[in-house]
Amino acid sequence: MRHFQCSLLALVLVIGLGPLTAAETVKKTRSGICHPPTSSYYDRTQNFRPYDSLGECLAGGGRLPKQLAASDSPTPSQENLDSYERSAFGYGWEDADGVCQDSRAEALITTSSTKVHFATEKRCRVISGRWVSPFTGNVIQNSRDIDIDHVVPLKWAWNRGAKGWASVKREEFANDLVNLWPVESGLNRSKGARGPDQWLPPSAQCGYVARFHRIVVKYQLEPHSGELRWIRSFLEGCKS
Repeated sequence: MRHFQCSLLALVLVIGLGPLTAAETVKKTRSGICHPPTSSYYDRTQNFRPYDSLGECLAGGGRLPKQLAASDSPTPSQENLDSYERSAFGYGWEDADGVCQDSRAEALITTSSTKVHFATEKRCRVISGRWVSPFTGNVIQNSRDIDIDHVVPLKWAWNRGAKGWASVKREEFANDLVNLWPVESGLNRSKGARGPDQWLPPSAQCGYVARFHRIVVKYQLEPHSGELRWIRSFLEGCKS
């Protein structure tokens, strides 16, 4: 339930909200609605649990009031105006060092807590190991049940700066092991190309958003203003 609430609340962001100061208490009602000072119901909300920041309230399972929508976040139709193609980031998983293990295999080898097993003696395709999903904490042993998640999705990055990169940099980004996580196939596909303000994993959400932000900074991507405010506010809430 908490995952559902956090995922749903992240679909809408507050317009014009910068980081909240300690004096700007966020009020969480019994029904789980987080009212920041800009909410029209803020003054009328008398019975509430106080939070020091919006991110802390959202991370605590709250959700935003319906009237607070993020008009400065891109709509799906706006996103589609930028013609994204997966091939712009290379064709599938790259075998950069030419040893027959592509970046998917390398990600599986690197993150397995036990010795992995290969399909053939050539040691190209990983078939089993022991992986702990960063999305759920579940243990996965069959590689067929795993998708390699791009922590920062390729399409998301394309619309926030990667469109102007050289092809070499895009391929590096798509195959960077820092940006690759072995996770449950179903969860990876439910995430799609959404950022953390629109999708969060069931568990370890603070670690996920922190890693997402580190990769954004590493590659100098440019999130939309509403997205960046959400990330900063959420991470601020993770500190408490």
